[in-house]
Amino acid sequence: MPSLDEIARSQTALADADIDWLHALARDWQILADLSFADLVLWVPDGESKGWWAAAQIRPTTGPTSMLEDIAGRFVPSGHSPTVLVEAFATGSVVATTEPKSRMRLEAIPVQRDGSTVAVIMRRSALSVWRSMSALESAYKDAADTLVQMIVGGQFPLPGRRSELADSLRVGDGFVRTDRVGKVVYASPNALSAFRSLGLVGDLVGSHLGEVATDLVDRRPTDRGPLGLFDADDCGETDLENARASLMARVIPLSDPRGRAGSVVLLRDVTELRLRERELISKEATIREIHHRVKNNLQTVAALLRLQARRSDLPEAKEALADAERRVASIAVVHETLSRGFGDVVDFDEVADGLLRSVIDLGSMGSSQIKASRIGSFGPMPGEIATPLALVVTELVQNAADHAFVGGVADGRGNVTVAVNRIRDRLKMRISDDGRGLPDGFDRSSSLGLSIVTTLVESELGGSIDFESSDRGTTVSLSLQL
Repeated sequence: MPSLDEIARSQTALADADIDWLHALARDWQILADLSFADLVLWVPDGESKGWWAAAQIRPTTGPTSMLEDIAGRFVPSGHSPTVLVEAFATGSVVATTEPKSRMRLEAIPVQRDGSTVAVIMRRSALSVWRSMSALESAYKDAADTLVQMIVGGQFPLPGRRSELADSLRVGDGFVRTDRVGKVVYASPNALSAFRSLGLVGDLVGSHLGEVATDLVDRRPTDRGPLGLFDADDCGETDLENARASLMARVIPLSDPRGRAGSVVLLRDVTELRLRERELISKEATIREIHHRVKNNLQTVAALLRLQARRSDLPEAKEALADAERRVASIAVVHETLSRGFGDVVDFDEVADGLLRSVIDLGSMGSSQIKASRIGSFGPMPGEIATPLALVVTELVQNAADHAFVGGVADGRGNVTVAVNRIRDRLKMRISDDGRGLPDGFDRSSSLGLSIVTTLVESELGGSIDFESSDRGTTVSLSLQL
C-alpha cells in the first residue's frame, strides 16, 4: 500500500509545503476520529484532474469501524467521485449527506492551508451515534465540531513538536474539555480518576484546571507550570507529578471565530511507567558502578603483578608475571568501557583500539617500529562476549609483536593487522603479521597463550580458529557466531 508521501508526490500537483501540512494533519487526526466515533479518509486531487486519490485513512479507537477494508492508495475517477467530495473541495465548506441503506452519515471536510483547499477529509459515522447522546458523547461531539471548523479555517493541525508518549495519548485514556477561561466543562471518568490519584477531592467540573493542577503537583522551577500550559494558546505537554502519582497531559487549544474556545486535554496515568523508569535508571547506575569497581580491582591486581615482576630475579618468572599482568589489564579495559555506557553492551572497536595501543607500547619488544592497525568494525558486543574476545585479541597481537619480528632482515620492524568482517551476528577476524612466520614443527599446544586463545575461541565463544604461516608472515583466522 503506497504511503501518503508517495501518493502526494507522484500523483498530485501539491506543493511541498502543502504535503508537509497533510503529514502534520495525518500525525494528529486520531483525536478527530476518536471524538467523532468515525472513520476518516484523506482524499487528494489527481495532478492531471482525472479524479481523486485516497492518501490515508484512520479508524476510531472509541468505537467500531464502518470500513472493514483499507482503501488508502485507491484511485476514484472523476465520473465516480462522491458529489459531496467535489462540492466541498470547490466551495471550501463542509458538505454532508446520508446513506439510507447503510444508515451512515458522510461529511466532506475541506482541508485548508493559507486560504486554499489542498485536500478533503471524508468523515463516515453511523447515524445512530448522534441520535441519543450521553454527556460524554455530547462533549466529544462539541470538541469534534470545533476541530472540524479549525481544519476548514486552516488552524489545525497545530504547530509544535510532541514526544512519542504524547502522540500515543488517546481520547479514551482521559478527556477534559475546558472553556474560554480555563474552567472545566466536562471531565471523563478516566480523567477524573487520574486527578483523584494525584489527591483531588471533589469534582473537576466548574474548577479552573490550571489552578487545580498547580495545587496538586510538585513545583519544579525548571518546568513550564500547569497554569501556563493549560491557559496557553499553543499545543503543549507536561508531566503532572507528586509523591502519589504521575500523569501525562497533552493540551490542544481550540479556537472559533470569536477567538480562543477553550482546550481539549488528554490524560494518562503513567505512575507505574515512571516507577519502572526510575528503577531502570537506578539499576543501570548500579551496573555501571559495579563495572567501575571491577575495573579498579583488576588494575590493582595488574599493579601487584607488575610489582612482583620487578622484584623477581628469574627471567622466566618476570615474563610469566608480565603475561598475567597483560591478561588482567585486557579484562579491565572491557569493564572500563562498560562502566561508561548503559546496559551490558560495549563498543568493541574502542576496546580493540585501546588493546592494540597498549600491547604494542608495553610489549616485551617495546619497539616503536612495530605498527598495529584495525581494518573493519567489530560493532557493539555484549559483555560476556567482549571479555574473552579481548583476551584473544591481546594474546594474538602480543605473540605477533613478541615473536614474528625477531631476527631476520626486518628485526624489530613490521606490521600487525586486525581485519574484521561482521555481517549481523557472524564475525570473521584475521590477525596477520608480515614477520618471519612460524618455525617448522610448531605446536601451538606448547604455548600457554595460544592454548588460552584456542580454549576461549572454541569453548567460550563457540567459534573456530585456524593458523596459516609462510616466510611472508602468519595469519590467524577466527570465525564466531555472536
